[in-house]
Amino acid sequence: MSYLYNRISNKLLKSNFVYDSEERITISFYKYCDISNPTLIRNNLYTGFNDLNILGRIYIANEGINAQISVPIKNYTIMKAYLFTLCNQFYHFNMNHALDRKQSFWSLRVKVRNKIVADGFNEDVLFDNKNVGVYLTASRVNMMLDDNDVTFIDMRNIYEYEVGHFENAVVIYKNTFRDQLKVIVDLFHNKKNKKIVMYCTGGIRCEKATFWMKINGFKKIYHIYGGILGYVHDAKKNKLPIRFKGKNFVFDARLGERVSKDIISYCHQCYEACDTHRNCNYNFCHKLFIQCISCNETFYGCCSVNCFDQLYGII
Repeated sequence: MSYLYNRISNKLLKSNFVYDSEERITISFYKYCDISNPTLIRNNLYTGFNDLNILGRIYIANEGINAQISVPIKNYTIMKAYLFTLCNQFYHFNMNHALDRKQSFWSLRVKVRNKIVADGFNEDVLFDNKNVGVYLTASRVNMMLDDNDVTFIDMRNIYEYEVGHFENAVVIYKNTFRDQLKVIVDLFHNKKNKKIVMYCTGGIRCEKATFWMKINGFKKIYHIYGGILGYVHDAKKNKLPIRFKGKNFVFDARLGERVSKDIISYCHQCYEACDTHRNCNYNFCHKLFIQCISCNETFYGCCSVNCFDQLYGII
């Protein structure tokens, strides 16, 4: 009997993850397109991917699909062929391959959502993926990084930005993409006729952001094709300098991919140079923070003395 959901405990899944020796590759992809029956697509996708031992996180909505998955290399071609049979709009994905081969996911989660990226738009604002910014290749990105009249806006969260970003890129100090969009027009109102480049991890957030900027009167809006991942692969392929500094944060067990040797952030406890994210070991906190090896040993993986006390007793 085929089930449409995971029936194995997270504890066992994590144990299997640790001892999994199958060669895998982590892939992310998205597409904004009209999906009339997200539940049907979700169920078929779960069944097919589960049979192929694919792990990861996938969101389906009327506006499209957003996926980050770990695929056995032997099943990669089969996976793409199966994906294309599910929906005639699932052709021509930009599939971003991870920058490393480290394990990333231990389970398969496929969910139907109202939107694949929560944007906070009013009901009368309908996202149009044909009215977005101009895509940039790595070559053009590098040229524009040297142009003082161009503003680079990082559309990721602060904890993503702090471990890696393009030099002089601006981050918006809000906790969610939805909240960033609420303030971005006012923050950059004096640049409506200036060139603005927006970027994120794989392109999905900045594609929506460029639409929002355009309908609010910004004239010269660009975004990086494939996001940071697409930029790095394109730069490597064409033997160009990679101008992104530090780590690229990812939302899986790796918590980051090394792009350059630069460490541009610091341990949140001792302030030594460090860019290793961890989740606090105290489960009632589980805060995501940066912690060096020394502080990890001192605080046993906790983000604070208080969490250490709660978990292990007074220091």
